[in-house]
Amino acid sequence: MRSPKYHRIADDLRSQIRQGQLAPGDRLPSETATAAKHGTTVPTVRQAMAVLRAEGLVESRQGIGTFVRKTEKLQRRSRNRYGAARGRDGLLNNRFRHKIVFAGLQKVPDYVAEALGVNRGRAAVVRRRHLFDDAGNLQEIGASYLPRSYAEGTYLAKPAVVPKALFRCVEDITGRRYTHAQDQWDARPATAEEADAFGLTLGAYVMHVLHTARDQDGGVLEVSESIWPADRLALVDEYEIPQQDTGEPGGSDV
Repeated sequence: MRSPKYHRIADDLRSQIRQGQLAPGDRLPSETATAAKHGTTVPTVRQAMAVLRAEGLVESRQGIGTFVRKTEKLQRRSRNRYGAARGRDGLLNNRFRHKIVFAGLQKVPDYVAEALGVNRGRAAVVRRRHLFDDAGNLQEIGASYLPRSYAEGTYLAKPAVVPKALFRCVEDITGRRYTHAQDQWDARPATAEEADAFGLTLGAYVMHVLHTARDQDGGVLEVSESIWPADRLALVDEYEIPQQDTGEPGGSDV
């Protein structure tokens, strides 16, 4: 079966953007011109534009028109983040301005409880943060969940930006060292609150990473999560390729 006409219009414009026929900052043809080209109506064209806005490819400017978005993707290089932060002062992500919007004891979501290895309904020391660029635009929503056993009653439970990377603060307090980390990535539609905070169209996707850090004995030191608009992020993973069988399961091929 043929796809709906607004999907075909979106496909055509998306192809032009990806092939460079429409460059970042270019104004798209008017709705009436696009409708005439495809032999359809303006409402159908508007449906196509809504799809492209949800994908982060275009933006509409009131009274002016619709333009190809200029996007500079953030790069997250998970494997070298800790090593790079050990050699300098400042926060783990020192590119953006940090605002702590909450710090203190709070019940954690079930998926965080599972990662922490605690029963559902338990509380942890939670630090919720927003990261802003130089223009004041929200770029990341994040939270760190710290076991009460070491974090309760410390400065980590207070709503202030810590003096250095959080993992270094945790190591100082506990005397334990971060030695192993796991990142679980998911792409999902933004919640209404996330869409409003990031200025996204409802239905736009975000990337959500759940990060679990452990010490040399396998104890969980921190669980954190970060959320970004999907069109603003590129995950970069560089690693050595084993030259012999490691005996480890490979999981599903993707």
